[in-house]
Amino acid sequence: MEAVKRWKSSWRYPTTLLCIYGFFSTVKPLEPFLIPFLTGPDKNLTMEEVNNEIFPVWTYSYLCVLVPVFLLTDWLRYKPVVVFQCVMLFITTALLRWTAAVAAMQVMQFFYGVVTASEVAYFSYIYSVVDLKRYRRATSYSRSIQLLGYTVGSVLGQLLVSFDLLSYNNILVLTMVLTAVALFTSLFLPMPQRSMFFHQKQKTPQEQGDGMSEARKHSGISKISLDEVKKEDEKKPEEDGEKGLRESGPVTEELGNPNNAKTCSKVLLQLWRDFRECYSSRQLLYWSVWWALATCGYNQTVNYVQVLWEHVEPSQNFTIYNGGVEAASNLLSAATAYGIGFTDVRWEQWGELALGGFSGLGAVALFLMTFIGNIWVCYVAYVVFKCLYMLLITIAMYQLAADLSMERYALVFGVNNFGALALQTVLTSVVVDSGGLGLSIIPQFTIYSSYFSVISVVFLLRGVFSVWKAQRNRGKATSSDKHNSSDLEDRL
Repeated sequence: MEAVKRWKSSWRYPTTLLCIYGFFSTVKPLEPFLIPFLTGPDKNLTMEEVNNEIFPVWTYSYLCVLVPVFLLTDWLRYKPVVVFQCVMLFITTALLRWTAAVAAMQVMQFFYGVVTASEVAYFSYIYSVVDLKRYRRATSYSRSIQLLGYTVGSVLGQLLVSFDLLSYNNILVLTMVLTAVALFTSLFLPMPQRSMFFHQKQKTPQEQGDGMSEARKHSGISKISLDEVKKEDEKKPEEDGEKGLRESGPVTEELGNPNNAKTCSKVLLQLWRDFRECYSSRQLLYWSVWWALATCGYNQTVNYVQVLWEHVEPSQNFTIYNGGVEAASNLLSAATAYGIGFTDVRWEQWGELALGGFSGLGAVALFLMTFIGNIWVCYVAYVVFKCLYMLLITIAMYQLAADLSMERYALVFGVNNFGALALQTVLTSVVVDSGGLGLSIIPQFTIYSSYFSVISVVFLLRGVFSVWKAQRNRGKATSSDKHNSSDLEDRL
């Protein structure tokens, strides 16, 4: 009994529950086969209805609810939003199972937009219930288990479809059962006592200063590793005479009653100040611009790739392998992102060149998917495209995290994703939506391919300029050193 109490009071208990939730909420066997399901005899929707009327609703709803959900997540301290996300996911699956009209499918997409926006609670919860020295392990577990859930769901879906073990409707019932397990698990998550913005320790004016500048001050250079920032953060409670973080989670004082309008205004004002301070860094700004642009194009590609596959090879004429392809792309993307951690590259110098070069390869993969007209080429090109994006977004996340405190990183992460979503909304309303151009899938992917080509050209030019500038400055420094040395010799 005592061992159980100790386990519940340790960081492993909330991490284990969150991982169980993350796994069962991401096992979605039908997701790789959503287009064949919607356009098949079960729903009998046309490709134009799915592509131009139903799918765009997700983008619009995601944009509308992202900021309110982000603020409410922090205000409510994560757990209620985690539970709410699971309830919305259950409703989404139920609508997909028992309704068929275009309007009902649009409502389903709206709820799924809420589900997606609520993911911020899953990714933020763990930082409020474990101490700083456990961040890396807890983050690794919670993110890896999600990837495992997506992979298991894709493989399971492929097996069920290929061997005709369950119909699409029965696969949805299975998904609802798995979602119910996730919902049941989420109810047992411990309620955090703090959050990143609304519920946190009171800080002195000195501590409320520039987190980024503080990190640089301690490092003595313009770059600092995330581990060093965390170590500095761990030392602060001891230096201020505060109680350190306990295994059961941080013991904190709240800023005040979250219902107090004054408290909310202070938080919003601090967020605005942090926003201006963070994006005053040109290097951070360039990486963030790429993040927003590339994530916009990536989301559009992933959202509509099944429509392209269905166009290239209709499912009624071919045994589709969408699930296997998604599983392979997830695993290879994870391996690619993991491998970046072992590279020894000065990304502050070569990063923009890498962003341009690999974005260009992604554009080539998209052009192949669009114009070759072979399903196997489409599958391989999609895997390559996804791996390249995951490789680059991992580098970008590391570059940004290395210079920021956890609160500021959360802010930059949210702003960059909001920027990507705003761009995606514009792209969807103009290119995809029936109220705009309402283009068919081949012209759509031609635009997406060209979009990544533009990103590639811009960042290649910027990268070449950065490398040339760095080499020139190094040459000037070398000649200056030689000149000073020569002057010294003459004096002697």
